[in-house]
Amino acid sequence: PGDFITALIAREMLKKKPGAKMLYDLRSSWAVKEEIENAGGIAEQCRVGHGLIKKQMREEGGFFGGELSSHYYFSDFYTTDNGDLAMLYILKLLLAEKKPFSEIVKPLRRYYHSGEINSEVMDIPWVLKVLEEKYGSVAKRSFHLDGYSAEFEDWWFNVRPSNTEPLIRLNLEAKNKELMNEKVAELLADIRKQI
Repeated sequence: PGDFITALIAREMLKKKPGAKMLYDLRSSWAVKEEIENAGGIAEQCRVGHGLIKKQMREEGGFFGGELSSHYYFSDFYTTDNGDLAMLYILKLLLAEKKPFSEIVKPLRRYYHSGEINSEVMDIPWVLKVLEEKYGSVAKRSFHLDGYSAEFEDWWFNVRPSNTEPLIRLNLEAKNKELMNEKVAELLADIRKQI
């Protein structure tokens, strides 16, 4: 997944600039933030979309940024999306590690992610309001960076309107597969009530 590549490249970029700020979109696994911080970087969530992440990188001095959708941004390359440069960093990592890519990525697979699940709804603001009313008071943390997000001890979700289609998108991650499946079903029931 693109967020794992973000984590791997961020670790490489931190060798170049220790303590730098690394941006990752809010759909990304908890593993991304953990990997950036374990490598001595500053992990900063951002909204989804190349125009938004590039703007935030410039405004906040982000050194590198990555999205779940496999877009990667390098401040020392004019804050542009550059797949070729991302590939070169991964090739460099493969040469240094001297082991299959599946083994390099395996430690990052510590949580269970739903993937992006789309729903067509009549009233997106209403859906976001219903979810905030239900989960806002019980969440460890909730916020409106892009749509509505809520984090709990062992799972999190983000529901946001698509930037390109008349859809609402759910991303959810949990510490085990059963909880992930349970919470996806619960959230989809809430989201799709008015279809």
